[in-house]
Amino acid sequence: MAFHQYFNGEIFPVDSPLFKTNDLGLLRGYGLFDYFRTYNGIPFRWNDYWQRFENSARLLKLSLPVSQEETAKMLADLHAMCGEREVAFRFVLTGGYAPDSVNVVQPNFLIRTEALPQDNPAGRLKGIKVLPYEYVRDLPEIKTTNYMHMVLMADEMKRTQASDLLFHKNGEISELTRSNVFIFRENKLITSNRNILNGITRRVVMELAASYFEVETRTVSYEEVLTADEVFTTSTTKWVMPIVQIGDAAVGNGLAGKQTLFLQKLFEDLVADWGK
Repeated sequence: MAFHQYFNGEIFPVDSPLFKTNDLGLLRGYGLFDYFRTYNGIPFRWNDYWQRFENSARLLKLSLPVSQEETAKMLADLHAMCGEREVAFRFVLTGGYAPDSVNVVQPNFLIRTEALPQDNPAGRLKGIKVLPYEYVRDLPEIKTTNYMHMVLMADEMKRTQASDLLFHKNGEISELTRSNVFIFRENKLITSNRNILNGITRRVVMELAASYFEVETRTVSYEEVLTADEVFTTSTTKWVMPIVQIGDAAVGNGLAGKQTLFLQKLFEDLVADWGK
């Protein structure tokens, strides 16, 4: 069995060409996406991911052609067709085909099933390096398809053995290219609430942390991150990932922090039991 994809009411093999060249996603970069996965064969926090996708579509003024219930059935069908216990789902909604190359007529809706990305157990244990990068995403509350800066900096990240970029602007940090950022100062867990995508893993981690730490959401300065006791990032693929170096500067003692690893274990236990 193989991975398949849904496109505007039909099912195709995942490598099938689908889009025409006058799609606004191609011509104007007008599109959004979302990405999530299963644990124990069950989509993780499905309602949260759908609500975020629905909110992104609303903010981009793109109508969704199917309901949440209809989409859930498609996910089940696509999952069954691939024959894999665990899969990732990628939603893409574009502005659709535009005869005048400007105005939306009917959005195109794609759902891809994909193999799970390669895990990074070494990174979760030892931590990762990120590069500071002066930038704030346009419309950060929307998960748009524009990841231009990440692609532009890919060679530099590879050269410096960095895993990601830390966005900052005017002395304030926001997020990484594909994940949210947290810092620990003593027993206080702090995360930015401005110029960010509201990550679902971020939300879960804050829920888990509330019983053990004081959790604070507010603007976070770049200087605070550099002088934090611990720094970590969260996402669907990173889970809870320690950040131990920012550019040339070590975070704390340069090792994954104990409180970060504690939250990492709480998250790992949660997903291990998901749906049971």
